[in-house]
Amino acid sequence: MSTTLPPSSSGTATQESREATGAPDAPASPETTGAPDARPETEPGLGAEARTAPWGTDPYANALRNGHGPLFLRRSDGWLLPLEVERWCSDAGSADLSALHRCEGPVLDIGCGPGRLVAELSALGHRALGIDVSEAAVARTRRIGGSALLRSVFDPLPGEGRWGTVLLVDGNIGIGGDPAALLDRAAELLSTGGLLIAETSPLDIDERVQVRLDDGLRTPAEKAAPGPADRPFPWARIGTPALLRYADACGWRPADQWSAEGRAFVSLRRPRPPVRDRSARTSSQSAESANNTPVIRSQLER
Repeated sequence: MSTTLPPSSSGTATQESREATGAPDAPASPETTGAPDARPETEPGLGAEARTAPWGTDPYANALRNGHGPLFLRRSDGWLLPLEVERWCSDAGSADLSALHRCEGPVLDIGCGPGRLVAELSALGHRALGIDVSEAAVARTRRIGGSALLRSVFDPLPGEGRWGTVLLVDGNIGIGGDPAALLDRAAELLSTGGLLIAETSPLDIDERVQVRLDDGLRTPAEKAAPGPADRPFPWARIGTPALLRYADACGWRPADQWSAEGRAFVSLRRPRPPVRDRSARTSSQSAESANNTPVIRSQLER
């Protein structure tokens, strides 16, 4: 599922890795972060399927360009989870800062969205890089002074094994619908003893479902001709107790947990032993998921 890129595998990757993680105490700007300045449409690593995935389609791109919703994740039973686009497109707030002030060394923001955290980290003196599968998100992050690449977390990334902190906030612990796989990937990206800061649901839930992006604006004719935005994709919502269970099974060490402005956060230390064999586990999961529908292990509030 994940493809890692060792520092010695290619000259380009080696240069990306060296530049993206050097001099962590230097202020980070588009010129000094060392992140490659390739344009989103020409960057390697993100395949055609990922480029047409729901997060790369008009509902999400339009919301980011407008700076507001409506935008939801819609479950198959019709339940809607509102997405906080206005907050994402604003400056970092006090809850964000409670997480950012705990960051150590160079920071990788997974699913950076419109870039408020990357820009704030740069202002705080961290080298920071955002990654996102949305061209609109990457473009906006760069426009407000952050560095970002058009990549999935499961693509080869600069500086693998050398990041000081990895961020999974704004619901991004749900990426891929498999928290254990995402924790494994984060461990591959971090340096020994590196820090993962994740935002969890304030509810005590552990849910993996198929969802769709929905802006509530589509006409009946558009609904009759489904496009990429209508494609269901796996997502997870987990509370702090569930994340700590997954983390313990993957060998992570709890570092801290806190709440701010109604949002819940957890920080974890990277496992010191080698990460378990993800390829074998992922193959097993793929075979299992082919014969099973998504399992909802707890119900969201309605």
